[in-house]
Amino acid sequence: EVQLVESGGGLVQAGGSLRLSCAASGFTFDDYVIGWFRQAPGKEREGVSCISSSDGSTYYADSVKGRFTISSDNAKNTVYLQMNSLKPEDTAVYYCAAAPRNGPIATMPRWDEYDYWGQGTQVTVSS
Repeated sequence: EVQLVESGGGLVQAGGSLRLSCAASGFTFDDYVIGWFRQAPGKEREGVSCISSSDGSTYYADSVKGRFTISSDNAKNTVYLQMNSLKPEDTAVYYCAAAPRNGPIATMPRWDEYDYWGQGTQVTVSS
């Protein structure tokens, strides 16, 4: 059974930090790009960051570049999203997802390229 399980969300003040985790199982982790998306109420889903499990290349949306860091522990089939200098506009449900792709990535795969999705974790940043 394929599973993507996010954890680490919560309530934090502006300027604070959170680390999200995405634990994957049931598929060949090294053959996938793991991406983080977020969706705030009334807004479209936004691709935040992704990492290639095969070579570690990464991508960040402009809105989070310099503040968020994505990393992968392939031995644990887990991807992390370290979020620093959080802003109220970062408030959203954060989802991780897996897209079948090997090799370096230059852009984030579109949301419809992802085969598997987690259930989401809420991040709330207060002002």
